Amino acid sequence: MEAVLTELEAALGHGFAKAELLVCALTHRSLANQQIQAIGVDATAAAMDNERLEFLGDAVLGLVVGEALFLSHPEWQEGELTRVRAQLVSRQHMAKVAKAISLGDHLRLSRGEDRSGLRRKSTVLSNTMEAVIGALFLDGGLDPVRAFAFRYVMGDAVEQLAEQLRSGAALGNYKSALQERLQAERSGAPVYRVKSESGPDHRKRFLVEVRLKTAEGEPGKALARGTGTTKKIAEQDAARRALSRLTNSTTAWNADAEIAHEEKEETE
Repeated sequence: MEAVLTELEAALGHGFAKAELLVCALTHRSLANQQIQAIGVDATAAAMDNERLEFLGDAVLGLVVGEALFLSHPEWQEGELTRVRAQLVSRQHMAKVAKAISLGDHLRLSRGEDRSGLRRKSTVLSNTMEAVIGALFLDGGLDPVRAFAFRYVMGDAVEQLAEQLRSGAALGNYKSALQERLQAERSGAPVYRVKSESGPDHRKRFLVEVRLKTAEGEPGKALARGTGTTKKIAEQDAARRALSRLTNSTTAWNADAEIAHEEKEETE
């Protein structure tokens, strides 16, 4: 374990004074539950998965990225800052960051979940990355988080997003982009519906489906599903997936099988 942690610490650019924080950040609830079942329920053991650190890391990451964008781009207004930050801290981008440092290799999972391939799933990777950032903050304060964010979370991505802003792209506003595309193709209008809600009040997760509303007024086939911590974020995620499918798939309008697969993955 010590050698594994040393390897990850090198990628993070920080040596932990309290190694138990990093171990906790890497521990999926499936392993914590497996250990509790093996040794009996214990209040301390029950708290040793990474979900609390994930909550903290999400908040700290938003602060650090927001601060960096505020200082480096004085020409941007609130809307531009918000849109770029949302892209940088999104689940998709944080999963890419996790893959860049091979975080999946260090996850601590139950045997069953490990065999199922959970360590490769984007949702798990992004959540664990946030937990690791929370551990970085608790162990070393904001400085190691800033250093990591500058190197991996922002890096070249900020300039790429800035270029998209300058080009007039609908950065982060996938709902508007989807509506404009459907209108241009005279296909109809997108309609969003909440399919399910899960999680406690302070960590809600919404599953939203976007469907095509035809001229007859009835929602047609589903285009895509998305998830998020708010309904608005989930709607944007659904619109993003629908746009991607329309662009890249010849079977975009018959996506039932893909949507069923996405729903299963998100609810696991």
